[in-house]
Amino acid sequence: MCGRYATTTNPATLAVELDALDETSADTGKGFDPNYNVAPTNQVLTVVERHDRDHPQDPATLRIRAMRWGLIPPWSKAAEPGIPAKGKPLFNARADKAATTASFRDAVKKRRCLVPMDGWYEWVTEPGGSGKAVKQPFFMSRADGERLYMAGLWSVWRDRSLGDEAKPLLSCTILTTDAVGDLTKVHDRMPLPMSRAHWDAWLDPDHPAPEELLETPRPEDVSDILIRPVPLLVNSVRNNGPELLDTVDEQAGQISLI
Repeated sequence: MCGRYATTTNPATLAVELDALDETSADTGKGFDPNYNVAPTNQVLTVVERHDRDHPQDPATLRIRAMRWGLIPPWSKAAEPGIPAKGKPLFNARADKAATTASFRDAVKKRRCLVPMDGWYEWVTEPGGSGKAVKQPFFMSRADGERLYMAGLWSVWRDRSLGDEAKPLLSCTILTTDAVGDLTKVHDRMPLPMSRAHWDAWLDPDHPAPEELLETPRPEDVSDILIRPVPLLVNSVRNNGPELLDTVDEQAGQISLI
């Protein structure tokens, strides 16, 4: 699972680094602040590759877009004008089943994205000092501090009853796969990382992605992921600040990781 993560990425800086168009202000009407405790339904940054609507024959270009984390299938009904009905929060999709799952199969064909993040959180239940179990959060990130890019899918939802007045709502999900290597000590699932070498094929809007990109990575592909215990503050989505990424006493996580 990947139900919480951290991102300090500035969309304008990301756009420069990737030679992409920053479309986030058009999506949200406001900027993006660092978010150390990203949760489902939050607005998140994504990377897509799309053709210009007015010049569809031009080559597709990278674009940074803001989307709701929790994919809303295009066929979802509206609860009230312009607002989709609440359903199961589709913030994760199994990479091995997405192509055959009704909510995701269309996106697998033509709406794939990358979700940039500093790292993600998982929890391990540990015995507490008072005898009560404690959910100890761990943060998984690259040991060199570089940004991670996870494979994702996205969708466009419109309230069709509004006709031409309907505004598009962009939403996304993060693909997950079986955990491998040391990551199995924290959880049996993990988000699916997408290496830079595979970006072109994954983001290509004109062709389906090679099936092998949805396969579980090899242990050596994630050997640079650092696993470390972080403060219990992470457990509440109300907490949000750089202190959430502080490493706590190693003894707090040693039981699960040896």
